[in-house]
Amino acid sequence: MSNANRPKSFEPNAFPCGKTRREFVWEMGLGFTGTALTALLAGDGFFARHASASTPNSSSPLSPKRSHFATPIKNVIFLTMNGAPSHVDTFDYKPSLAKYAGQELPASFQFTNSGGRKKGFLTPAFREFRPGGKSGLMISDYFPKIREHADKIALLRACHTDSHAHGSALVALNTGSIFIGRPSLGSWSVYGLGTTNQNLPGYVVILDKRGGPISGQPNWSPGFIPASYQGTLFRPTGDPVLDLHGSTDGATQLSQLDLLAKLNREHLDKRPGAGELLARIQSYELAYRMQSEVPEAVDISKEPRQTLEMYGVGKEPTNEFGRNCLVARRLVERGVRFIQLYSGGGHLEETWDAHESVEKNHGRHAGETDQPIAALLTDLERTGLLESTLVIWAGEFGRMPFTEGVGAPGRNHNPYGFTIWMAGGNVKGGTSYGETDEFGFAAAVNRTHMHDIHATILALMGMDHTALTYFHQGRDERLTDVYGNVVSGIIA
Repeated sequence: MSNANRPKSFEPNAFPCGKTRREFVWEMGLGFTGTALTALLAGDGFFARHASASTPNSSSPLSPKRSHFATPIKNVIFLTMNGAPSHVDTFDYKPSLAKYAGQELPASFQFTNSGGRKKGFLTPAFREFRPGGKSGLMISDYFPKIREHADKIALLRACHTDSHAHGSALVALNTGSIFIGRPSLGSWSVYGLGTTNQNLPGYVVILDKRGGPISGQPNWSPGFIPASYQGTLFRPTGDPVLDLHGSTDGATQLSQLDLLAKLNREHLDKRPGAGELLARIQSYELAYRMQSEVPEAVDISKEPRQTLEMYGVGKEPTNEFGRNCLVARRLVERGVRFIQLYSGGGHLEETWDAHESVEKNHGRHAGETDQPIAALLTDLERTGLLESTLVIWAGEFGRMPFTEGVGAPGRNHNPYGFTIWMAGGNVKGGTSYGETDEFGFAAAVNRTHMHDIHATILALMGMDHTALTYFHQGRDERLTDVYGNVVSGIIA
């Protein structure tokens, strides 16, 4: 039908596509060819090959890759305070809590009362805050040794998240979403940058001996990106990795692995795009290489006595976390891209979950971590590694400015406002970004969502969070979803 003879009802504005019904059906029909082509390409493994095309050496997904832009930071140490420390008792100084102590939080402050726990009165910090360094950052007496490094630290004091439950909030801290199944920050980092030491994992996770986070493995999962990028668990005590020493001699073991690899690759050739199988093949190869390098990397016995004492190794309560911090420094020295250390494991008081008593709980966990973390910052600076390492300290949320009931010494969960800090590399030390309200209840100035935190971490590592993507189920997925702004105020 010509345009001249087209009825008015067939004018372009009559249909959303601006075409006639016949044209719509005709063009839609051509789309079925693309659908069939997509299925054929998927079956041939085209998309699997395309997804890994950015890797310079396709045989090793962990090969180093170029960052999006120049940055001094090459490695990350993520200190995860499982259970959620109280920001108003540690890094967010709120003198108004002393001024209005014993009064109720104003009714205008709306919130979800996690667990239906009792609501008490506004309560001042359980330990004194004092200025640290030339910057004068106010840090509490729970962390007197970290306070000595105030000029290295950037405090983000207006963080907020989407859940007041530990499990989902921890998953959000690690993956950007409260829903299980997405890749973790560490997995995205190694996917985007690879790692410089092919004999060690690119992403290492060291849990607390008391247990892991409530939500478990999804916190270091690769989600829908290839399994090669998942976190490798190192044990907090004893041999970090079990069965490192083979039961046969090296030559026999190597021939066994070669045969296994040959059989697996023949199987893979018939199943293009089988990412799990490919990752398993690569994990066998990495495990073999780890046998020669991991024992030396985690052996702290040859460290100078002064270094061990500085970290608090060999004495309580700092022995375990001090050892883990020292191992983290050694892994950074050897080119591991991303190391995550957990403080607190299991549930309730075994973590930073201070429902019963902030003083008892935080006194215990801060006592375990303050000296080791301060030693880590000192050691990284001494060895010149602080310029190339990003250190992150974070819990999954904060805690309320009021206690749980009249006279109670504990505080409930608070996702509305809390503090995270970073140090190293091109972080602007001695600074504070954002503010909570006068009571420390909610982020009020320069509010910083978890997506903003992740965008900033990736930027500090030289990656554009909008460009670090993985094609999944018809969509270019990314760590920050469709959100996130880089907090330029903490970048030097």
